[in-house]
Amino acid sequence: MNLAVLLSGTGRTMDNFHQAINSGRMRGEIRVVISNVAGVPGLEKAAGYGYPAHYARDDEAINRIIAGYDVDLVLLAGFLKLYTPPAHLGRRVLNIHPSLIPSFCGPGFYGMRVHRAAWNRGVTVSGCTVHFANDLYDDGPIVVQKCVDVVDCASPGDIAERVFAVECEAFPEAVNLVGEKGVDYFWDHAVGREEQ
Repeated sequence: MNLAVLLSGTGRTMDNFHQAINSGRMRGEIRVVISNVAGVPGLEKAAGYGYPAHYARDDEAINRIIAGYDVDLVLLAGFLKLYTPPAHLGRRVLNIHPSLIPSFCGPGFYGMRVHRAAWNRGVTVSGCTVHFANDLYDDGPIVVQKCVDVVDCASPGDIAERVFAVECEAFPEAVNLVGEKGVDYFWDHAVGREEQ
């Protein structure tokens, strides 16, 4: 699949995509990388990898850039805002969230806020969720979840480190699954469960 990557910061998740594609762990090609924040390290890294790298301040500008590329799937890789894609990509946006949805998710829960909330609650397990994005935070069909034991973590930062390690497995796995099963499989499966 042809991939667009949206980011807002360091580009750690994009680094993982790049490595996973080059090693054969993830099937797809990154066609464009876009940030809604100017001058972030993620854009510099993208350019260093040879990907077209753009700054675009809002969804309209992002979508104008995406229109210039052949894109099958949009990957939100540390993109810290709700994104409204063009109509033809409406069901083709994948996000990763650093908890096991439905725990510690929704508006205001991102990055270290999630791990601090998990730490304060005293959870013994955490993890990550790769899901399709819709017009609500952390609400679309789930593709992959991975769990980690955090009972012996000494800080929210320790939880973040363990969760990121499984994110690096989960996101490429999810992209591969979407490539194998097709986008509609996950949306149809989610709707079928809601109707039961």
